[in-house]
Amino acid sequence: MQALLDAIAQFELPTDAQRIFHGRGGRFPGCEHLVLDAFPPVLLLTSFQPLDEAVLTTIDQALQARWAQIGQGKPLNWVFQTRQSGNKVETRLMAGSVPEPHTVTESGLQFRAHVLRGQNHGLFLDMAEGRRWVHEHVAQHPEHRHGIKVLNLFAYTCAFSVAALHAGARQVLNMDMSQSALATGQQNHQLNALNGASFLAHDIFSSWGKITRSGPYHLIVIDPPSYQKGSFIATKDYAKLMRRLPDLLRPGGHVLLCLNAPELGTAFLKEQMAEIAPTLQFVERVANPAAFADTDEERSLKVLVYRAPGTEAMAH
Repeated sequence: MQALLDAIAQFELPTDAQRIFHGRGGRFPGCEHLVLDAFPPVLLLTSFQPLDEAVLTTIDQALQARWAQIGQGKPLNWVFQTRQSGNKVETRLMAGSVPEPHTVTESGLQFRAHVLRGQNHGLFLDMAEGRRWVHEHVAQHPEHRHGIKVLNLFAYTCAFSVAALHAGARQVLNMDMSQSALATGQQNHQLNALNGASFLAHDIFSSWGKITRSGPYHLIVIDPPSYQKGSFIATKDYAKLMRRLPDLLRPGGHVLLCLNAPELGTAFLKEQMAEIAPTLQFVERVANPAAFADTDEERSLKVLVYRAPGTEAMAH
């Protein structure tokens, strides 16, 4: 646990939501079960195995000591969550309080967070570079005069949509089966005074007609759960999405394929794309935030960019 205590002793007062300590990346032996995140003004420690009270007391003392140095006289707010197999989650407020509503920032944009309930807190911190890529891609897009159209599948709380619209996209279609996640997504757009988003709480696999009618798209973002019984299993369902891409993209359009399954590497996506959508060309893998460094990048979040052939290539 020493690596976590060292990280606590050195971290600076965070302003944006971010990861402070990433034990899951395997770079700190003995700390593989621990992560520390900042959802300012709250710190969130997550353990993927039970911690005894003595260990929690040690961590609390370390946090209190560091906060006394950097906290600018404000109280320390911190939450502890234990996650165990079978989706068993236990969350405890350890010190201070959590604002309600709780709004965090990233790159100047605002998002609703909820750290006291469930495993998903409203903003996936490991996807920060993916959101930055979308913002830059839309902002620099040569076809702004046509009005950039974006499709955001498995939209969750629509952070990609916020990034795209803020960068100048004209419209974004957000689709997710969770009505409550999309409701948070609507709040995120209101927080940032953004228009042009639509929100559909539908099963993507039975909504292709609606998706196709709203297209074609300059950019498609696909960020599914790696395994969610009844809605998405990457090994069998990703192929169904890939099959649709050539018809949904404008000439020269891009797609962001995301996958957060440790057991499936980039080869899983690349081999399937080569077989199912061979006209789309691999462009790059978007790097994860430095805080999420992993001893094996194939186990960490994968974000791959593909491009449809442009008008010249389409002519023949």
